[in-house]
Amino acid sequence: MNKFFLLLAFCALAVSSAFAFSNVLAFGSAQAGTPRTLMTKDLPDVPGKEGMIETVDFAPGEASQPHRHNADLFVYVLEGSIVTQLKGGSPQTVHAGDVFYESPTDVHIVSRNASDTQPAKLLVFYVKAKGAPQTVILKDEGR
Repeated sequence: MNKFFLLLAFCALAVSSAFAFSNVLAFGSAQAGTPRTLMTKDLPDVPGKEGMIETVDFAPGEASQPHRHNADLFVYVLEGSIVTQLKGGSPQTVHAGDVFYESPTDVHIVSRNASDTQPAKLLVFYVKAKGAPQTVILKDEGR
């Protein structure tokens, strides 16, 4: 019986590793930050659009890949500090209590935790086309 559970655990680990590796291949690298969707709701006054709220946790020193969003984003820094830079703009450090905005046409070339020792957490409100993926990883943008 112990051999069965060991084999089952090994298979689960192999499948999860293959899935994680396939995401790295599909996007060029894994997306950093850990998003957690809190709510998604159709917006009846804006046909074809939905609102979505999520938190994104950044471990110390963690950074995301260049990306854009299929949405208007309103971002509130809940804790820590984030360095953010849109293509064509200057890097900005936003701290707990600060807010920033991104449009659907913005390319986000830098998004990283400003600290190598403290976590950071964002609260993100999206207004996006219903059913559209909220984030698109860009392989070579901004480098």
